[in-house]
Amino acid sequence: RRKIIFDVAKGLAYLHEDCRQKIVHLDIKPQNILLDENYNAKVSDFGLSKLIDRNQSQVVTTMRGTPGYIAPEWLSSIITEKVDVYSFGVVLLEILCGRKNLDRSQPEEGMHLLSLFKKKAEEGLLLDMQSHGAEVVEMMKVAAWCLQTDFTKRPSMSVVVKVLEGVMDVECNLDYSFSTPPLPNRITEVGQDAATPLLPSVLSGPR
Repeated sequence: RRKIIFDVAKGLAYLHEDCRQKIVHLDIKPQNILLDENYNAKVSDFGLSKLIDRNQSQVVTTMRGTPGYIAPEWLSSIITEKVDVYSFGVVLLEILCGRKNLDRSQPEEGMHLLSLFKKKAEEGLLLDMQSHGAEVVEMMKVAAWCLQTDFTKRPSMSVVVKVLEGVMDVECNLDYSFSTPPLPNRITEVGQDAATPLLPSVLSGPR
């Protein structure tokens, strides 16, 4: 699973920083992460993506994306590439915990993954959310950094890559009071792709 996370982070860093114009995907979610037979992950489905000129720090656009993965700043319709960082944080947390952000099969107190994450973080019990030790807890902190309500406090995806490579540390002063993601007026249906989407069975599989 660590390789999947790393592949997605590198892919987003490339889109945001290495293309002639910044490409903001705007719909990062497990269904748009495709795996080949060697578990190499690729970001797919650019139907909602937007180009941002290098001389623009932000752009005004209508809300788009998938409920549960939409950054809180969408409420203002003024966005940056940090909306993808937020969505990546949600996906990262789902991969680490092996469950969806919104799981109606869970008891009410555990239905929303971000609310459960906040509660466990405040109680110092992040280890309870995963059975694979301290390394996973550190990656949960990466997710928390990506999920900061204030988008200016989220890392860039290139910084996330460096943290995953072990050459940088996670920000220490993290706010675990995550905002409830807004809902778009219209949910875009995503078509099927020939490759394999990242499904819950993969989320629970080997790392």
